[in-house]
Amino acid sequence: MRVRLLGLLGITSVLLAGCGIRSTEVPTDFGAAPTRVGCSLSGSDEVEARAGGEFAVQVYLVCTSQLVTVDRTVTLDRGQGTDRVVVAQQLLEQLAKRPPADERQAGYSTDVRSGTRVTGPRQGDPADALRLNTPPDDLSPYALAQIVCTFANSRVTAEDGGHVVLGGPGDDPLRDYECSDAVKARPGLIPAPAETVG
Repeated sequence: MRVRLLGLLGITSVLLAGCGIRSTEVPTDFGAAPTRVGCSLSGSDEVEARAGGEFAVQVYLVCTSQLVTVDRTVTLDRGQGTDRVVVAQQLLEQLAKRPPADERQAGYSTDVRSGTRVTGPRQGDPADALRLNTPPDDLSPYALAQIVCTFANSRVTAEDGGHVVLGGPGDDPLRDYECSDAVKARPGLIPAPAETVG
């Protein structure tokens, strides 16, 4: 009996040793774990006019720790479709809304809080600046990435090249933010690249 037990232990140790995976003390990072959630990118990247003052827009939500675009519809008065501040506020409101049940079930969420507001440039700011009612540094990394990438994805609110100049209220410094592929892939770990303006 003892011989059989020793034999089984020997065979088990050989099988385990031959699994091909060696332990390591070096931290490894192979990206997000595989998921069954189908987070897929959607179509247009601009405010597209529809009938009755409705416009198709896109916003970035969080899904499996990445930023993914989803389609939304906003209602704007005549002429507002080209007003940067009005469009930016509509985009913020869409970001702050709780995703519908089907999106939540698929793993979509948002880190942008309700009540987040945006205004245009103050005196002395560049003409393309947008100011939030919360300093960008006070936002969570996910919320800031969602806002930057949503604004950068809109031809109405972004500069040429997909950059966005953002600041907070008062004398909060302005920064030129970029929505990079790395930020979209890992918004919680990689901050949106930014350069101070002025």
